[in-house]
Amino acid sequence: MKKVLLTALIAGSMIAPLSNAADYVIDTKGAHAFINFKIKHLGYSWLTGRFDKFTGGFSYDASNLAASTVNVKVDTSSFNSNHAERDKHIRGKGFLNVGEFSTATFESTSFKDLGNDKIELKGDLTLHGVTKEITIDAEKIGEGKDPWGGYRAGFSGTTKIGLKEFGMQERLGPASTHVELELHIEGIRQ
Repeated sequence: MKKVLLTALIAGSMIAPLSNAADYVIDTKGAHAFINFKIKHLGYSWLTGRFDKFTGGFSYDASNLAASTVNVKVDTSSFNSNHAERDKHIRGKGFLNVGEFSTATFESTSFKDLGNDKIELKGDLTLHGVTKEITIDAEKIGEGKDPWGGYRAGFSGTTKIGLKEFGMQERLGPASTHVELELHIEGIRQ
């Protein structure tokens, strides 16, 4: 009986290799995650801000990065540039149109390990009712135990998206056609 059980375990481990993947929830409750943006204003300066409300998670496998996944859901009405009138304008029909498109989402499609904690992350971004594949240049910041008995992993990344590509108007001048996104994500292992 022991021999049959041992043979079954060995065969099973060869068919289904062990995975070191762990699931994490993005720590927005503790304000340890940020989605920031910047866009040139008329080509003279940078307009910066963030999205204050978003949720999501990721599955991370350091030994098999290609098996990792990430998903994020953003409340577009939480757009915040630290100026109430401008925020109202950007949330309106000419740009984000939060009345019709109150949520933006990102679902990863691939992870590529570039070495030295650098990652090429591809996925589908749905914004303003349009879905396009984007590439995020990401970096693993670190992982380990936290002071509260949990375990965390953190990443940062950047990408650039065109307003026109997502059906939004380009009203800030020819130097202001693309938004740069800066992402800082810290997750708590579940």
